[in-house]
Amino acid sequence: MTAPRLSLATLDRLPPDVARPRYDVASQKLGIVHLGIGAFNRAHQAVYVDDRLAAGERDWAILGASLRSPDTRDALAPQNGLYTVLVRSGEADRPRVIGSVRHLLVAPENPDALLAAMSDPNVRVVSLTVTEKGYCHDPASGELREDHPDIIRDLASPNRPLSAPALLVEALRRRREAGVPSFTVLCCDNLPANGKTVRRVVTRFAQLRDPDLGRFVGNEVAFPSTMVDRIVPATTDADRAFVTERLGLTDAWPVSTEPFSQWVIEDNFPAGRPRLEEAGAQLVADVAPYETMKLRLLNGAHSTLAYLGYLAGHETISDAMAQPAFARLARGLMDEEVTPTLSVPPGGDLAGYKNQLLSRFENTALRHRTWQIAMDGSQKLPQRLLNTARDRLRQGAPIDRIALGVAGWMRYVVGNDEKGQSIDVRDPLSERLRALADAAGPDAARLTPALLGVREVFGDDLPGEPRFVAAVRGALDQLFTKGAARAVEDVAREPETVK
Repeated sequence: MTAPRLSLATLDRLPPDVARPRYDVASQKLGIVHLGIGAFNRAHQAVYVDDRLAAGERDWAILGASLRSPDTRDALAPQNGLYTVLVRSGEADRPRVIGSVRHLLVAPENPDALLAAMSDPNVRVVSLTVTEKGYCHDPASGELREDHPDIIRDLASPNRPLSAPALLVEALRRRREAGVPSFTVLCCDNLPANGKTVRRVVTRFAQLRDPDLGRFVGNEVAFPSTMVDRIVPATTDADRAFVTERLGLTDAWPVSTEPFSQWVIEDNFPAGRPRLEEAGAQLVADVAPYETMKLRLLNGAHSTLAYLGYLAGHETISDAMAQPAFARLARGLMDEEVTPTLSVPPGGDLAGYKNQLLSRFENTALRHRTWQIAMDGSQKLPQRLLNTARDRLRQGAPIDRIALGVAGWMRYVVGNDEKGQSIDVRDPLSERLRALADAAGPDAARLTPALLGVREVFGDDLPGEPRFVAAVRGALDQLFTKGAARAVEDVAREPETVK
């Protein structure tokens, strides 16, 4: 027999020990529109907002919009937007029902409804988790890609936008025309200086529509930077079954996550904001040191473990970390190659942060798949590994572990693993990357310059840097000739065994 569906009407059926909204969910008005209502947002920002609604703040409920697929709307709309966050650790699994997401839309189905919500004077924040590729920008330069198909389409039909930059610009234009103050644009994606980057991208799109509109967006709209951190694996059928058994209700799309959560936010909200600091967020004047630490330590190590771990046959990050050589690689990358490039924020405990990261990677309850983390690598490499490499090269310092991570990405996008099995490479440049790999063949001397020529990833500087080229080519040769497990062993040898 199928359990009843989670909804406002069935909340009172929850077991007493399952956390749930202790406020009047239905009476909350919208204060936030969120573009990209995926698993991460629901396990992170929406939880902070739920905490503030539970504390008595009113009218900060979220309208979540999907920019592509209707799957999230289809799963959560019958549940009145309710869903379960399942916090998993080695000690216990704790479910909590979240009520802060009140409405759901799918932008391509009804862009007018989404624009109407974004134009509502009560909406004071528009936040985003659309992934790096959702900004239609060049990851190497941070500039809008004016030749991007989505941008070309939206410039041709500006009143029916579909991309994130175009939606923001059209909503801001409508508010300006109606005399409604601008909302704050709050990017929560892993972009370097994400507020400044999104300001640049959105302002350029507005300039292309109308120079006066571009000046308005660039000068009058707030784009605070943020740093977000919580590991959120893709939901599995086992997660759904566990939640259904635990709640006694069916939740079509719960999200699982770890106990740790961090949100660092530049405090620049002219139109107002929830008191997120009272929910554990850090409101600061400068996000940059936190962001750089996270992108280079957590995300850089995560991507390195993902590519090399996948190639070595490890399904999850915790599986890879169970191998001593992979654990040493992650530690060595953090300590030897990333740490010398960082400026630690005042009062920061860098050693403690790194130890915490490694413990989080080892959390076997999460089962964060290497394949999931490996997605969209062409968008992620610049901020996760390549900017660190640039700093190390300027310092005249070695980049052995960084080079192995970059080579791991190159070997991965070839499209077949070490057993000859096909890899489902999910990347906006996947077809182009595969064509380059097929033309070069499994030859590091040919494949390295071919992929380094993808300037959207590597820019114009790194392909001309002999130390970088040689290090990556050497690492890629090791991956082709020895395989990932052996290559990791060689780079991550215990200090006493190095000759």
